[in-house]
Amino acid sequence: MGHLDHAAFGWLTPVLSYVMACIGAALGLRCTMRALGTTGRTRRNWLLTAASAIGTGIWTMHFVAMLGFAVSGTDIRYDVPLTVLSLLVAMAVVSAGVFAVGYSRDRTRALFIGGLTTGLGVASMHYLGMAAVRLHGDVHYEPVRVALSVVIAVVAATAALWAALNIKSPLAVTVASLVMGAAVSSMHYTAMFAVSVHVTPSGAPLPGATAMQFIFPLAVGLGSYLFLTSAFVALSPTTGEREASASAQRQVQSLAR
Repeated sequence: MGHLDHAAFGWLTPVLSYVMACIGAALGLRCTMRALGTTGRTRRNWLLTAASAIGTGIWTMHFVAMLGFAVSGTDIRYDVPLTVLSLLVAMAVVSAGVFAVGYSRDRTRALFIGGLTTGLGVASMHYLGMAAVRLHGDVHYEPVRVALSVVIAVVAATAALWAALNIKSPLAVTVASLVMGAAVSSMHYTAMFAVSVHVTPSGAPLPGATAMQFIFPLAVGLGSYLFLTSAFVALSPTTGEREASASAQRQVQSLAR
């Protein structure tokens, strides 16, 4: 049995992964709030941005945390196509949940369906990412902890969508993002504590890419996307600000006449 280390770099990867989850959650909530105040193509664009932010934040959180994952007695590699597929799954299921909430007239029903769909999708993303792990040995999962991680994912997703519908103030968004980041991180580490590895020593080369060769550059790129999109959203005027500006312009024009 190989010894598993979930924080090979100390607190760096757990803290950084939590920060990425919080940023993705905060950005997704702000974009969903913007979407609910608009209609038509503008709403669709804001919802797409929200889904990409939350999906990217969840995926980045997972694989930043995985940078600290190590097993004694074997190297670790990652299957590139499966890893990319896990990112696409995260984006797709979050989009389904966000759009269900953004367009449904029965928001209670949409919240239930969207939360369940998104939570199961987040869990699928995690275990698909774990399926991409290549090492000398066999990976096993403890069923009760796996089930618990799925429950946490569904609850976290439902809470995120509920917050998007009900939270308005910037302070509340910040608090909700911190809670959601903690929930996503809890799901990840609960799932990781369900893992055990039976190592089979071998000198054969492992297929796939190392975390630093592939996952680290991709995580940095996606993290940069989150920061840049956050800046765009912060600088973009809200619906109220646009209405106030339009009203002020009309008043100036009426005075000029």
